[in-house]
Amino acid sequence: MNIRTSSSHLSRRTFLRGLGVTLALPALECMTFARPTNAEAPRRMLLIANNIGVLPKHFFPQGVGRNYEASPLLSILAPHREDFTVFSGLSHPNVTSGHSTDNCFLTSARGAFKAGFRNTISLDQFAAEKLGQVTRFASFNLGVNIEKANRSLSWTRDGVLLPAEDSATALYQKMFVQGDAAAVQQQLRRLEERGSILDTLRDEANRFNRNLGATDKARLDQYFTSVREVEQRLVAAREWEQRPLPKATQPAPTAIQEGKYFFEKFELMLAMAQLAFESDSTRIVTLMLDAFWTPIFKLGGQQDTTESYHGLSHHGQNEKKLRQLEAADRQHMAVLNKLMTSLADKSEGGERLLDRTMVLYGSNMGEANIHDNTNLPIILAGGGFKHGQHIAFSRHHNTPLSNLFVSMLQRMGVEADSFGSSTGSLTGLSQA
Repeated sequence: MNIRTSSSHLSRRTFLRGLGVTLALPALECMTFARPTNAEAPRRMLLIANNIGVLPKHFFPQGVGRNYEASPLLSILAPHREDFTVFSGLSHPNVTSGHSTDNCFLTSARGAFKAGFRNTISLDQFAAEKLGQVTRFASFNLGVNIEKANRSLSWTRDGVLLPAEDSATALYQKMFVQGDAAAVQQQLRRLEERGSILDTLRDEANRFNRNLGATDKARLDQYFTSVREVEQRLVAAREWEQRPLPKATQPAPTAIQEGKYFFEKFELMLAMAQLAFESDSTRIVTLMLDAFWTPIFKLGGQQDTTESYHGLSHHGQNEKKLRQLEAADRQHMAVLNKLMTSLADKSEGGERLLDRTMVLYGSNMGEANIHDNTNLPIILAGGGFKHGQHIAFSRHHNTPLSNLFVSMLQRMGVEADSFGSSTGSLTGLSQA
């Protein structure tokens, strides 16, 4: 494909192609968009749910408003204090079935999995319906260590579970590799041999890049860097899977090989989500961290937990378990901080990618130890809101979390004044 840039604008859905590979291009100044010229730039949302939650006493801050005192966990996000808002006193009314409420985190459907229960449409699918097919993929529904047959953040209007994709390699293939099975396998083998999809497209990319303006060249270089970083992560992930395990003095827990690199998988899936946004493959991504289904896992370096994530969550105030949970919670915040840094470092149309991307991090569990589904830990970062504050609602009479969802839908450009169990948009949260 010979691309010309000198005399005409390029279509937004321009790709580089070759040898069974297709690479969607990011938004460049020389591209035209299939939307009115006075329309807002693309808005995106990344919805992350950790279905075990965090230790409340380490998460919620002291004080309210902009002068809140950061908690031990929020202190890890200090470099981005002005980029996120922390909420307290939010939950879904009458969603009180312990761990099974993870399937209702984005739906707010009441009576989770009681007799006759039927789920409702999830936030991501509702937004995708309203926005229409503005990207190649309406949404991506991802998971880490997820029990795919029974858990998902994404549900159809009829309350049908949409299975999550838990393979970064499969997701990469979906976005960038096309052709028959042989061509796909050839490209995947190239990645394993530390080849790059960009090597295949080098000549065409160079021809394309030659006639771009300085701003577009910088944007394209930034995007290609993201592609290479994801490829390196894929190679590293495959190497970890192939490394022999140390000899154990007793049999290993079931599926420990698949699930023990929980945080490495978390980071890789976030990198894939960012790459999907940068390529405008989709504007909506969900990611369920199925800690409930995670076996013994690694905590920083080579240290293994003493039992499964779910087992740790029922700590009963056991100090050994609490120390491991706190370390895991801190690692969650470190990964989230890294994501915000990465999104803030990438620009699009003169804005940070973070300012165009809402990142929701939260849980269906307020306190997993006692199966409490109230006072949920919720953080919203980016997306063009006025952040840097703690918005606190009543801990005894919670405000519907779906009110926040309404505000997010409106920020996405969806005309909606209600969703799920909402009573309106969320007070205290305004656009920048």
